[in-house]
Amino acid sequence: MKTISVAHSPDADDIFMYYAIKFGWVTPNDTKFTNIADDIETLNQATLRGEYDICAISFALYPFIKDDYALLKTAVSFGEGYGPKLIKKKGTRLKKNFKVALSGEFTTNGLLFKIAYPNARITYMNFLDIEQAVLDGVVDAGVLIHESILNFSDELEVEKELWDIWVELSGGDLPLPLGGMCLRRSIPLHSAIDYENTLIKAVDVANKNRKVLAPMLLDKGLIRVDADTLDTYLDLYANDNSVELSDIQYKALDKLFELGYKNGFYENLIKSQDFLIPSLYKELREK
Repeated sequence: MKTISVAHSPDADDIFMYYAIKFGWVTPNDTKFTNIADDIETLNQATLRGEYDICAISFALYPFIKDDYALLKTAVSFGEGYGPKLIKKKGTRLKKNFKVALSGEFTTNGLLFKIAYPNARITYMNFLDIEQAVLDGVVDAGVLIHESILNFSDELEVEKELWDIWVELSGGDLPLPLGGMCLRRSIPLHSAIDYENTLIKAVDVANKNRKVLAPMLLDKGLIRVDADTLDTYLDLYANDNSVELSDIQYKALDKLFELGYKNGFYENLIKSQDFLIPSLYKELREK
């Protein structure tokens, strides 16, 4: 039996979408998935080094790894009127060159922030440390991501929603692409198709059985938030729109890549659908 490494973040949405496999509700054919959980920027950096077979990534990373990894159609997170938040201490005013904490060089929020605030002085740190860094005055502001956007200190206020930045940059009619998954191109195509289908099924099963799965994750201590926060967070980032990329989500990804290219972050302009696994191949060969 083959072993395939699957890396995802420890955030509530990634845990939720993967654990239908971990609990044995969905199983890949003749393959064992071993899972690794780490923060998203660590996974971005690991993917640049080619460490995992399948890995969760920030969408903004993808143009840098397109030659080595295919973009998967499932386990995606998009914002619809919400997303990361740029926060600061209440009552303060940010200078043009304010010091800011971001969660990683290759995160999607980092890309959009750098386009919107080209003069800011950036420092990178684990996203769990950003709120305290702002409270302690280590930085003037920080971009909160994941569950941190739901609960933060009353001493802080939102300077700017990353959603609003996205609307201003993109034109306002597209969801905000945040993160997804990729698969190593060296994996044989038939296997790659099977693995992607397994993940699609796992996300679908998790979503359809949320009332059963969510309490299980909480009871086993696999989620770092309470039940109410988990419910809210899954509404945002692990829902019907996470199962398989839609036409409007492809358009949003293409707009993100276009913005990165036009602002000098990417060498080439790419289209998301050119880098998917050709899933129809197996069906055509078996006819």
